[in-house]
Amino acid sequence: MRPEPGQVLHFSENPGLTAFVPHVAATAQQPEAYVWAVDAEHAPSYWFPRDCPRVLAWPRAETTDADRRLLSGARVHAIEYGWLPALRSVRLYAYRFDAEAFEPFGAPPYAMVATRPVTPLGPAEPVGDLLALHEAAGIQLRLVANLWAFMDEVAASTLGFSGIRLRYAAPRK
Repeated sequence: MRPEPGQVLHFSENPGLTAFVPHVAATAQQPEAYVWAVDAEHAPSYWFPRDCPRVLAWPRAETTDADRRLLSGARVHAIEYGWLPALRSVRLYAYRFDAEAFEPFGAPPYAMVATRPVTPLGPAEPVGDLLALHEAAGIQLRLVANLWAFMDEVAASTLGFSGIRLRYAAPRK
């Protein structure tokens, strides 16, 4: 599930939303109120239950051959074994928005934000089988006992990486 050209997506487990109003999330690291969305490149980062902790890693132009081998040549998304049942059973939905209402956020940009209320282009769309989405996109989904070892490994490498919802990960060993 990716947005069409000129669109961005917001993923949610709630299929009944009709309007999105900027707000400051309780865990926000910035004081501004936003409506958050993602472009096609970043959509796979949200093919998960909302609170599922995950580490994402991908090769970049400057990635060494040795570090590329950490990924078996592909983008990798890692989650803990305990989250697999939720990944398989969650009912995730995508809301489509006109990208004109959003601006890139981050350096380099990793999200899109709107600073005014926005209305979806239509009703929420079921995202479907999240394992099948990963497979179709050529993204390796790794199951690990603890995310921190993988996070530390990719953070020390030349790979691009991101950790999302890590506050819900099992404690470091």
